[in-house]
Amino acid sequence: MAEDTDTPPAVLAVDDSMEALQIVRHTLEEAGFVPVTASSGEEAVDEVAEKGLPHLAVVDLKMPPGMDGFEFCDYLYQFSDVPVVMLTGVDESETVVQALQQYAEDYVLKPFNPDELVARVRRVLARVGRFPYRMSVPIVVDDCLRIDFPSREVMVEDRTASLTPTEARLLYILMRTPGKTVTSDFLLRRMWPMEHAYEDRLHVYIHRLRSKLQVGRGEHPYVVSERGVGYRFQPLRCGSN
Repeated sequence: MAEDTDTPPAVLAVDDSMEALQIVRHTLEEAGFVPVTASSGEEAVDEVAEKGLPHLAVVDLKMPPGMDGFEFCDYLYQFSDVPVVMLTGVDESETVVQALQQYAEDYVLKPFNPDELVARVRRVLARVGRFPYRMSVPIVVDDCLRIDFPSREVMVEDRTASLTPTEARLLYILMRTPGKTVTSDFLLRRMWPMEHAYEDRLHVYIHRLRSKLQVGRGEHPYVVSERGVGYRFQPLRCGSN
């Protein structure tokens, strides 16, 4: 199993201000993180496609003239559940509420205290959980399974399957805690935070995801049900029990 818990977490900082990027990069490096910087949403998209997902993203809100922070978060959420900390000068209550409800785990106003930013990043990672696999493209899970989240493709043995945005995000959440059961209540809140979703809806996507990850005749399920509790991602090797 290709878990990567010893390498410092990678944090993607996205900001159109070079001064802000330099401060954030230095702050994250001093705190022991691996910073990756992008001066626009479009550049951040290219970074993710080339290098893989970060463990967390620090994202500016206003980045004219192109993709803004909300649009970049929309992009990430098409295939993942990467936690986001908004770092911005926008202090309008309506915008703050929208960011926290739909996208961000936290919201930091500019000018910011570097120590406070580090504390918030660490708190978010501790609360949400760190994705434990090496952030490559594709992610190598084991001998049978490889996953390209930006392309929403899974390679199972010798075949390739495409994931819908919902399936990809669900898989990402389950992979954050391999071998541990994630409750249905948590999955429903994380997947559809602004909706009153029911377990039947979750079960449909679990069923579809499980069929796309099936190895051989189904002897090795990657998504395992715990009746009455939830679901867990169970990485296996070909030929194992």
